[in-house]
Amino acid sequence: MTIKLTEKAATHISHYIKQRGRGIGLRFGVRTTGCSGLAYKLEYVDERNDEDVVFESHGINIFVNSKSLPYINGTELDFTREGLSEGFRFYNPNVKDECGCGESFRI
Repeated sequence: MTIKLTEKAATHISHYIKQRGRGIGLRFGVRTTGCSGLAYKLEYVDERNDEDVVFESHGINIFVNSKSLPYINGTELDFTREGLSEGFRFYNPNVKDECGCGESFRI
């Protein structure tokens, strides 16, 4: 099982943790929503939860709730800038279908 970051994503996350002045990593998971069923959820972590599985990539700890792991196992997170837009891009090998707006996916 693995979750990975690109160098650009790790640099972006590290910058924002430093800017916040606290934090031990990034929480990555899924929630039920959208037209395809699941959507990604990201938040900064100040404390580890008992059910977390922790991955390390480019010096960043990635915390994943054990219930989310089957849906995102093998995912690589990238951070991209295109024109005035910027954000995380998810490369998830488990995705079977995505909605047209790109906000949700189905396994």
